[in-house]
Amino acid sequence: MDFHFKKHYTVDEAREMIPQLRLWLTELRQHQEKMVTLDDRVGQLLATGADLGGALVNDSVRQIAGVQKYLAYFRDLEIQIKDIDRGLVDFPAVIAGREVFLCWEEDEDNIEFWHDLDTGYAGRARLPEA
Repeated sequence: MDFHFKKHYTVDEAREMIPQLRLWLTELRQHQEKMVTLDDRVGQLLATGADLGGALVNDSVRQIAGVQKYLAYFRDLEIQIKDIDRGLVDFPAVIAGREVFLCWEEDEDNIEFWHDLDTGYAGRARLPEA
């Protein structure tokens, strides 16, 4: 059977990653928030015709690099962030021979749901009892 993903997570593997994911999502959101704030400031300065450079631009570049760093962590592990603000994350998995996503949202203590690759959050179903 051909799968879309090279890496597939067991429920236990995905659950073990929750503490790390919480940290990465927090860091990612912090960089993203700073990036938005700096982008607004740069836009205001450009609107007044100011020359830009120095610390403001350097900080903007650092925040962009920070966002990219955390997105790369997820990409390299083939874990998909579906919504950064909600902390909605999907892990490729195989259940009953089918490629699916294990679905976790940051306010959940554990991974308890899955859905087909094409149904998204609306198609979430509770994992079968082990």
